[in-house]
Amino acid sequence: MKKLLLTGFEPFLNYPVNPTARIVEELHGMEIGGYRIHSEVLPVDFSVSGDRVISHIEAVKPDAVLSLGLSGGRFKITPERIAINVNDGAKDNSGHAPIDEPIIEGGADGYFSNMPIRKMVNALKGAGLPAEISNTAGAYLCNHVMYRVLHVVTERREDMLAGFIHIPASHELAVEHGRVPSWSHEDLKRAIVTCIEVLD
Repeated sequence: MKKLLLTGFEPFLNYPVNPTARIVEELHGMEIGGYRIHSEVLPVDFSVSGDRVISHIEAVKPDAVLSLGLSGGRFKITPERIAINVNDGAKDNSGHAPIDEPIIEGGADGYFSNMPIRKMVNALKGAGLPAEISNTAGAYLCNHVMYRVLHVVTERREDMLAGFIHIPASHELAVEHGRVPSWSHEDLKRAIVTCIEVLD
């Protein structure tokens, strides 16, 4: 059976809960759409997260890598189209706040996801779940991890699917945070399962 490395993130900034961590932990070891899921929760740290996801790729040797990130404020499931070669944003969990910092010196300006993101969106809508393609993964840790994974896929000419999906807040997080739209945990998890089911 093919293997899928599924990653989420720990809590960060003013979000005391990160629903991506709970989703990946619950899907770990499951068989979905012809893939056995191997899950990992990544640190929100520019100096660590990219290296960590690459080490997981080398250890797991997956056929696909799908990373999840929280976008508190979005109200749809949003598969990302592109990652850009820049770190820029608020402080990470180690206190580092990069400004106009390249992820990889001399690296490509950007990399497109090679996952079937339009197929994902159509499947989500067909399942009654609001979704659209996003054309910006930002410049924080989500973009960083997406770029690092796609850089490896491109540089090593790996025959591996790789992409990133941003999800809205969970109800649990919205109650804690107070100012973000939210989905139920079960719908968030169902959305990710739906996306995995349509992978080629």
